[in-house]
Amino acid sequence: MKIKYNFSAKIWKYDTPNGWYFVSLPIPISKEIRENLKWQEEGWGRMKTKAEVGDIIWETAIWFDTKLNTYILPIKAEVRKKAILNSNQNIEVSIWV
Repeated sequence: MKIKYNFSAKIWKYDTPNGWYFVSLPIPISKEIRENLKWQEEGWGRMKTKAEVGDIIWETAIWFDTKLNTYILPIKAEVRKKAILNSNQNIEVSIWV
């Protein structure tokens, strides 16, 4: 059974040319996931998940970022285009882990 988490987050871009876009999970949610589901992590703190923004749902993964002390969720270009999302925009996100 998957656990669903809902949260609001701001889209940010990794600071490199052609960098990826992400949202950071709220620290309390990340802490709960890490404490209870860390055993599901693969290499580099990667955990498979399903995400939803608006009416777009996709299979993806979250990664634990030790510098930010939270999981980060990549927002694919295809999703950003379909949902008309931009960097620094606050969005509503659901994930299932």
